[in-house]
Amino acid sequence: MSVPNEGMLMSALRQHLPVESVKLRIARDSPVGLVVVDEVNGFCTPGAGNLAPPVRDEQIEHMVSRTSSLARDMLTRGMPLLAFLDTHEAEKPEPPYPPHCVRGTGEEKLVEALAWLEKEASRGDEAAAAAADGSVRRGSVTLMEKDCINGFVGGIQADGTNVVTQWVIKNQLEHIVVVGICTDICVMDFVLTALSARNHGSFGQQLKEIVVFAPACSTYNLPRPVAEGLGRGATASHPQDATHHLGLYFMHSRGAIIVDELAFD
Repeated sequence: MSVPNEGMLMSALRQHLPVESVKLRIARDSPVGLVVVDEVNGFCTPGAGNLAPPVRDEQIEHMVSRTSSLARDMLTRGMPLLAFLDTHEAEKPEPPYPPHCVRGTGEEKLVEALAWLEKEASRGDEAAAAAADGSVRRGSVTLMEKDCINGFVGGIQADGTNVVTQWVIKNQLEHIVVVGICTDICVMDFVLTALSARNHGSFGQQLKEIVVFAPACSTYNLPRPVAEGLGRGATASHPQDATHHLGLYFMHSRGAIIVDELAFD
């Protein structure tokens, strides 16, 4: 049995597992927040660690660029942002993955193009205050470290509260837009859990839709020949375009809205 090349695989996936994407326009005063998943050095900066791309990756660079632009647009319009930062302690592994994003290594920090979000977060209440002329109200930035794949689970605190649900409720959000890496791993796990939590009522009654902005999502590339050459076996194969598509497909099939164009009034 011959193994199809990635072009044939993608053609088959689009035919048999189609993803319906839409265009979305957001009104200025809409109760919408942005969730940025794990756009940190350890997953995005070439050569930064065990799970970082070995060389520059076009899909990842495009994701970061679109995320930065979207974040600026939404914050300027007073919309809040929650960023997950994959962060691990050296003595606490995360099977089945090798050590990554260990605290103090720099891998757990936002990529250079998004480092400005840390400054926004450090401004606290000032970031949400009106501008000097009163014309613009900037949205607030919240950074959340997480030590597991799923940001919703990583948001559970020792007292049983959850950073994610509190953020949604505090900001009275009706919609959240999700971007980040990896489409089929951390992004998908968070979105699927958030959809279930919404249906369960964990966000109260106000959260209506979870939107995935596909151009600002990405995943890693590990073709089968490379995986086998590294001694990791065929099951470690992770062709980038195919797994990105599968992540979008499963989120769409569970009720997320997949958006390929996003604009503001």
